[in-house]
Amino acid sequence: MADDEKQVVYKIPLRKVKAGPRTDRANRAIIVVREYIMRHMKTDEKHVWIDSKVNELLWARSIENPPMFITVKAVRFEDGLVEVSLPEEQ
Repeated sequence: MADDEKQVVYKIPLRKVKAGPRTDRANRAIIVVREYIMRHMKTDEKHVWIDSKVNELLWARSIENPPMFITVKAVRFEDGLVEVSLPEEQ
């Protein structure tokens, strides 16, 4: 990791997603992850890139039953891009 990168591991709560309609929960979970990263990494929506593995994990149990929490690794690069991926432990 270079000096100009910031790497943080977050455990994002997705409990509030379950309060929404069943047919929109996995979509809403992606939005919640993006908003959480934007808030904690101090960036805007166009600079957040979510890895397809994170998307697959949220959709693994279909649209109606995403997980209650997800652990992700966020890396901010020098150009302001924030990459969200699964940590190596999973």
